[in-house]
Amino acid sequence: MKHLFLTMALFSAAFAADTPRAFTGVITDTMCGADHTHMKVTPHDKCVRECVRSGKHFKYALYDGKRVYVLSDQETPEKFAAKKVKVTGSLFEKTGIIQVQKIEAAK
Repeated sequence: MKHLFLTMALFSAAFAADTPRAFTGVITDTMCGADHTHMKVTPHDKCVRECVRSGKHFKYALYDGKRVYVLSDQETPEKFAAKKVKVTGSLFEKTGIIQVQKIEAAK
C-alpha cells in the first residue's frame, strides 16, 4: 500500500502544471506551428482556422518564437488566429499543454 501511494504521488507530480503565468506569442495551430507558407493559404489567420476545422485533430496553439504549446481552451483562440496574444495559465511541462485561464491581445 505504501508503494501505491508513492507511485501515485510521483505520477501526479510528473503531470502537474506549474503555477499560473503569462505566455506571449502568436495563436497558431498544431499542424503549421510557426510556418504557414507550405499550406499556401493566406492570410495566415485563415490558414489557422482552416487547419483546426479540418477535422484531423489539429488544435489551436501558442507559438512563442521557440516552442508550440497546445491550448486547453479551443474556442477563445479562434478570434485571435494569427495574432499576438498574452495567455495566462499553467503549463503542463510533460505534455506541452497550457491550461488557459485567460487570452487577451498583447500590448
